Amino acid sequence: MTELINYITNDYKAIDSNESIEMVQNFFNEVSFSHFPVVENGIYIGSIASNDIETFDFLKKISDYKYSFDGFFARKNMIWLDVLEVFAKNHTNLVPILNEENLYIGYYQLEDIVKFFHETPFLMEQGGIIIVKKNILDYSMSQITQIVESNNGKLLGLFISESDVNSVQITLKIALGGMNEIIQTFRRFDYEIISEHNEDNYLNILKERSEYLDKYLNI
Repeated sequence: MTELINYITNDYKAIDSNESIEMVQNFFNEVSFSHFPVVENGIYIGSIASNDIETFDFLKKISDYKYSFDGFFARKNMIWLDVLEVFAKNHTNLVPILNEENLYIGYYQLEDIVKFFHETPFLMEQGGIIIVKKNILDYSMSQITQIVESNNGKLLGLFISESDVNSVQITLKIALGGMNEIIQTFRRFDYEIISEHNEDNYLNILKERSEYLDKYLNI
């Protein structure tokens, strides 16, 4: 699998703080970036948003609007999940990359990070998806892993896909093992199953037909 750092690009040079607003407005008209990094004497000082640049005086310089810059960035050695979090938190499709000495070295584009995610075993390997829900104070990642492995399942990955003050939803991808046995074990440990499964559908059909038969016999 390709390493994440191989997706760092410099197709476009970072914007120099001495550039004119007019030049940067023209630049954003030609690209689809939501943000782009700005450097001063080669040092990263923040990212300018495409939505902001439209409202600036085209006769001024980028440096006149430093107060509007967004300061987000990712490190060269960050894992892809942390990089994806930077994208999500800042509602951007481009994230500047700094090395350990805080020097700007390039940027990641969201489409490349998504491509990288698609190449991970979580998506590439065959398996089934289960989404479970439990009180936020009661769930345990170690317990979830134990439930899967105790039913001869192989956990390919899991992440918290939704949460609030009361509960948390965890999405799991599982290879091997009996999915129905895993689901039933989760229920015995008071996890709610959010995802639908063929085994559940079959049991629901049997239940509905049984209820219909009971009603018919009572007529």
